[in-house]
Formats: sequence, structure tokens, C-alpha cells
Amino acid sequence: MIKPSPNPPKHKRRNGELFTVALDLTTEALLANASEDLLSISTIAANLADDIDDRNRSVALGISRMADGVFLLVERALDHIDSPNPAVPPVKA
Repeated sequence: MIKPSPNPPKHKRRNGELFTVALDLTTEALLANASEDLLSISTIAANLADDIDDRNRSVALGISRMADGVFLLVERALDHIDSPNPAVPPVKA
């Protein structure tokens, strides 16, 4: 049984915002989570494309490819975080 707290936390009004992002997350953590979400979106859209035909299949595949492209951008941004000079792409060994 859950007992009520004697001092429950006060909730701030969010001006209609449904979701928020924690303010203490690092850029790397934000990009890593975005990367994982983009892979999920791409997979969902590709799986959906397998189950539908015609024009809707093209739309689902387009969504999957767009997510793949944005995933590559996020991965490049993560590479830049590890680089001493973000303007120069890191050399892969």
C-alpha cells in the first residue's frame, strides 16, 4: 500500500506543454537518446511498409529514410563532441 506523503511535491504549471526534457542532461546524452529514437522510428516505419501497399508503402519508406538521414546527422554531431576541433571531422582509424 502506498502511503500519502506528508509534503507532496508541488507541480509547476507548464503552459500547455505535455512533455519536458530534464535541464541537467548533457548534449551527448540528448543526442544519444535522439539517435536511439530515430532508429526506432525508422524500424517502425520500415516494418509498417512491409504490411501495406501502393502509395502508403512509399510514404512509410520515405519516413524510414528520413529518420535514417537525421540519424546520420545526430551521429556526426556525437562524433564532433569527441573531437578537439568540431569543424574538422575526426579521422577514423
